[in-house]
Amino acid sequence: MINKRILIKNLLAHNDESSFYDKKRQLNLHTKEGKGKFVKHICALSNSNPTNNSYIVVGVEDNGNEITGTDFYDDSRIQNLVNAFLVNPPRIQYENVPFPHLHKDKVVGLVTISPNGKTSYFKKNVHTIPAGAAFVRRGSNSMPVEALVLEPNYQNEQTVASIENGSRNSIEYTLEGVIDFINNRHRDMSAKYKVFKELFIVCWAGHKKVVKGRTYFSRVDIELINEQVKLFYSALDEVSIEYTDDTFSITEYVALGLNDKTSYYPLEQVSIRFSDSGDYKIESQLLFDPPQYNRKMMHHIYNAQLALINKLAKGLPLTTREEKDLNNLPSTLMICHLNGFDDAKQRLADAKPLLKAVADPAVYISFKEAMRILRKMKYDGAVI
Repeated sequence: MINKRILIKNLLAHNDESSFYDKKRQLNLHTKEGKGKFVKHICALSNSNPTNNSYIVVGVEDNGNEITGTDFYDDSRIQNLVNAFLVNPPRIQYENVPFPHLHKDKVVGLVTISPNGKTSYFKKNVHTIPAGAAFVRRGSNSMPVEALVLEPNYQNEQTVASIENGSRNSIEYTLEGVIDFINNRHRDMSAKYKVFKELFIVCWAGHKKVVKGRTYFSRVDIELINEQVKLFYSALDEVSIEYTDDTFSITEYVALGLNDKTSYYPLEQVSIRFSDSGDYKIESQLLFDPPQYNRKMMHHIYNAQLALINKLAKGLPLTTREEKDLNNLPSTLMICHLNGFDDAKQRLADAKPLLKAVADPAVYISFKEAMRILRKMKYDGAVI
């Protein structure tokens, strides 16, 4: 069992970016350019490593390998994004890895690209990348090549195997992880742990409350300690947690409303099934059924949100009421998009720098939560 924190350290210590790993400060999958660049690197790493895993580490500075961290990214459907653009797509896994020196809402993202033995190439245009394009790694660069003449490269197989074998977990790392989670990082919360199949340890913490006989947690943090992987983190949403001897399930709820956020809707259920053979499987089910409103009323609300964005863009002062509305703007535009205003999502994405610059940090947090929900629905096929 690989300890992902040690694996990241070993990748960074091995040498600079190479033909089997890349590093990024952050991912930007809100734009076509960002999606194109990400899939290009996936394509290049897959083609350059036909028999071994390759990796992308997210949340690291290019100069000096400083680990600065990135936002928690819980998109289990990132595979669907790669499948949408590549022929012969490799298998992708994105994991959030906590580091002790980072703030609890920051992690290092680890993208694992598993080989498929076939040449990957683009099936359709995206940004400046044409359909039919293929890429390989040349040192730290992803270079275009002819898909039909690409020769397999096996030079990284032993090197990557050595790095992975040197990142295996131990009882010491596991015990230290449990103690650190409960006694240090979450001593102000209700923290618990559960051992599955005498091998896997899941720790979780959050603020507990009981509503109508049902227990919910807010500001939740859930980790699979054996692999040092953060399974769930949210500063806003509430979740319910259920478990048996071999299954741990998280049901996430999102608070929505046009003028406030008093209504709760189930968003997604994630179930982790542990087997006696020493492995586990994560399954996700989208549960979200967005609220629907009167079309005429939504036109009025949508135009009001665009006017508010326009005032921000021009640097005009906001009224007290507009400052309050600003906190609800991301979720309101999300509701508009889910009610048939197709360009509302792009308007929200375009407003990112304006919302990030607002003095109240809750506004930008609300933006990230809204985009996360929209991303989940898009990759699930619920929103086109």
